[in-house]
Amino acid sequence: MTQSLSPQHGARDRAASDRPGGPVVVIGAGPYGLSVAAHLRAAGVRVRVFGEVMGSWRHAMATGMFLKSTPAATDLSAPQPGGGLADFCRATGESELTELTPIPCEVFVRYGMWFADRYVGAVDAARVMSVQSTGAGFTVGLEDGEVVEATAVVVATGLGAFAHIPGGLRSLVPAGPGPEAVVSHTSQHTDLSRYAGRRVAVIGGGQSALESAALLHEAGAQAQVVVRTHRVLWGGTPALRRPVLQRLAHPYSPLGAGWALAGVCRAPGAVRGLPASARLWLFRRALGPSGGWWLRDRVEGAVPVHTSRHIEHAQLHGAEVQLRLAGEGDGPAELTVDHVLAATGYRLDVDALDFLTPPLRQAVARVPGAKAPQLSGAFETSAPGLYATGSLAAPMFGPMLRFVAGTEFAARRITRRLARQSAER
Repeated sequence: MTQSLSPQHGARDRAASDRPGGPVVVIGAGPYGLSVAAHLRAAGVRVRVFGEVMGSWRHAMATGMFLKSTPAATDLSAPQPGGGLADFCRATGESELTELTPIPCEVFVRYGMWFADRYVGAVDAARVMSVQSTGAGFTVGLEDGEVVEATAVVVATGLGAFAHIPGGLRSLVPAGPGPEAVVSHTSQHTDLSRYAGRRVAVIGGGQSALESAALLHEAGAQAQVVVRTHRVLWGGTPALRRPVLQRLAHPYSPLGAGWALAGVCRAPGAVRGLPASARLWLFRRALGPSGGWWLRDRVEGAVPVHTSRHIEHAQLHGAEVQLRLAGEGDGPAELTVDHVLAATGYRLDVDALDFLTPPLRQAVARVPGAKAPQLSGAFETSAPGLYATGSLAAPMFGPMLRFVAGTEFAARRITRRLARQSAER
């Protein structure tokens, strides 16, 4: 996979692309960035991609983790047939994946790198430091001092900038370099075995929390989970064959079974037409925290889970963290641990995209009641030429945009608009 990551390749691509008019710049080389770039290039639009290929998946997922999605919902969007996960497995000799096969994250990373080689070509690993509007386009400043003139910019940076640590724990997060932090977010870890023999409180009740707790336990840590809800929810084991009436009553979708989920998956564009309050309800409530069906046996009976509990107060006592818990659960009122792992999700916020200059961030209108960008039907923000996709688009287009399954819809919509504009220039 040297093609996508090679600095020499990036330099050659710069020389070829920086012609008058400038390319479309895609920031991010995860599933959404790669899918958009693949479609743009197939449509004849000059495009530059910046970022480490599958970087978030390589550096924000602990070793041993699996995808919650099924293989049928994990295809990146290729401009022609042959770019799916199953195609990758056949082409590279990977084991066949079925609905009953949890997908290892490292397999998905290899698939993304294979996809990049096949459909995207050179990806420049240089970090984007600034994006500034020029009125007619954008100047994109890179960490090596290079400046690229772009006609449009697509933000597909994933969730890294939006990691959320609850307020009660933030005072324990160090402001700068120093001793090892006693509080961290799951997105900061690739190896949880470092906590072997230590007491760790995992905060959260979703897949990230439950799988992290299982990995910690299996690595020899004393893990406990603190969950706000009154019980932990688990996904059901997929049925490879279902009776016709059951399929009609509860149709499958990339997000699960049921007409509501099937509807938001089949018509993300229609979700955008709903009132803002309804869209936000879908974004926040359509898929609550739960664990994958295949993970249940690794948690229940192995890791203590304290339900109906939340952190009321946290303080350092020497090298330990003392947590005071509140809520109606029957678990302990206090925990003393060596580390707190926040599996508390992400909070979308345009202002967290610090590579956008302040005037450009201010020009981006926000979803009412949220800090995510308002987007047109083509994923364009209110700042002309600036697009956003992936999870940033979920408050507008629905929960499917939080998952790989949304790459097809987003890539085709964005490409249709930018290809037309490119032809008109």
